[in-house]
Amino acid sequence: MSHVTVNALGEQCPIPVVKATRALREMTEPGTLTVLVDNEIAVQNLRRMAEGNGLSYEAQKRGEKEFAVTMTVDQPAGDAPKEEPSVACIPDQRGEVVVAVDTAVMGRGSDELGEKLMKGFLFAVSQLETLPRTMLFYNGGAKLTVEGSASLEDLSKLEAQGVEILTCGTCLDYYGLTEKLRVGTVTNMYTIVEKLAGAGKVVKP
Repeated sequence: MSHVTVNALGEQCPIPVVKATRALREMTEPGTLTVLVDNEIAVQNLRRMAEGNGLSYEAQKRGEKEFAVTMTVDQPAGDAPKEEPSVACIPDQRGEVVVAVDTAVMGRGSDELGEKLMKGFLFAVSQLETLPRTMLFYNGGAKLTVEGSASLEDLSKLEAQGVEILTCGTCLDYYGLTEKLRVGTVTNMYTIVEKLAGAGKVVKP
């Protein structure tokens, strides 16, 4: 398998997408294509490009100004468009919605089923055309952003696309998870209230 990396750090749309498309056309065997960029808008455009070509992808935030979008190429001959793409730079895909998650399970009844439903909910959020502006995790919801959570991959994709992910610090401390936070940043109740009050719409699972 081939592993190709394209450095598009410092490049603005449409350059990262154009470079990625050219690299896809040059791949002659199955493998991965990783594109490095320094802004969330580029991640969103690369996401749209991957989905448009039927490619699975993973977005990671590696630093304050470094993101990596990795696409999996199973059939190189048919994965990339033959012609140079006409690239339309999309605006920021984040809306004014705040998602507030206060539990690790969704609904009442079976906790085992509730865990599966919550994982499905967070995955569905990551697939929205218009992403939330902020996601808040508190009380039992704090368990979803730490080591061992089944939703870390989906939350990491959201963070890489600019979604603000905040977890209650008091909650992490209560559950003994402060050192295990793996996505987003720690926040306090004042900020949580501020985010909820300023939201265009609040969604709770």
